Amino acid sequence: MMMPVLSIQNLSKSYASGLQALKGVNLEIRKGEIFALLGPNGAGKTTLISIVCGIVTASEGVVIADGHDIVRDYRAARTKIGLVPQELATDTFETVWATVNFSRGLFGRAPDPAHIERVLRDLSLWEKRKDRIMTLSGGMKRRVMIAKALAHEPEILFLDEPTAGVDVELRRDMWALVRGLREKGVTIILTTHYIEEAEEMADRIGVISKGELILVEDKATLMKKLGKKQLTLQLQEPMDAIPAALGQWQLALKANGNELEYSFDTGEDHTEIPALLRRMGELGIAFKDLNTRQSSLEDIFVSLVTTRKGATA
Repeated sequence: MMMPVLSIQNLSKSYASGLQALKGVNLEIRKGEIFALLGPNGAGKTTLISIVCGIVTASEGVVIADGHDIVRDYRAARTKIGLVPQELATDTFETVWATVNFSRGLFGRAPDPAHIERVLRDLSLWEKRKDRIMTLSGGMKRRVMIAKALAHEPEILFLDEPTAGVDVELRRDMWALVRGLREKGVTIILTTHYIEEAEEMADRIGVISKGELILVEDKATLMKKLGKKQLTLQLQEPMDAIPAALGQWQLALKANGNELEYSFDTGEDHTEIPALLRRMGELGIAFKDLNTRQSSLEDIFVSLVTTRKGATA
């Protein structure tokens, strides 16, 4: 079994105010994977990243980054990690080249202009290398933040809400860049509440809610395990109520009685649908169209977090 590149053990964080931002989080991240941490605002995503990156001190627990304890072996651990934070806090009077180059030096890396050039070119920043950051658009500033995080060639890259408020073009560029980094062996952990981002990019997904990691799963397994399918039948004649004879199926009337919706688990035997259609035929219920839809990760996420809220603490 390969050693995880990042190991988080029993990580908790409480503040003097009594707020418990993280509760006993355990997580192992494999080398070269893209891991998406999903959760509503205030769930603890940024706190978790801030602890791993050495910005916030944990109340308890251990974090090992590529073999280095982030507390005992702080400098070595930090060198392994790159962070693209949410906030665009950049040295506004500096040029793009100067600030990215400086970031590399901060981590004790020897100058490597060829590496900095590659990073800037990958991020479409090369033409802007002599521009002061204050003159750049928001999207370009975001690219500079990514360039700074990559300047010291980290093994583990954190992207905290990387595409919040950026345009579609930059989002696409960023995903191309992330895939390219992964091919070079960089491990990527991103937090997001854009569920399509996780669906598009991640190998594994973790869901965090109220400081607890409530689920970690391969994306495909998660979709299969929790995915529902819906069959929608457009009826010839509207119905006032679902006949008792159709009681064995999970049915709902929609669109003012013009549609009959049947929900079923994707893992279940599909013989239920022909049986339902046969029974409808016997009852003389005609339909003019039917279609099926599989639940998205968004549906799954909402149902997970909602059932969690409903559970008694």
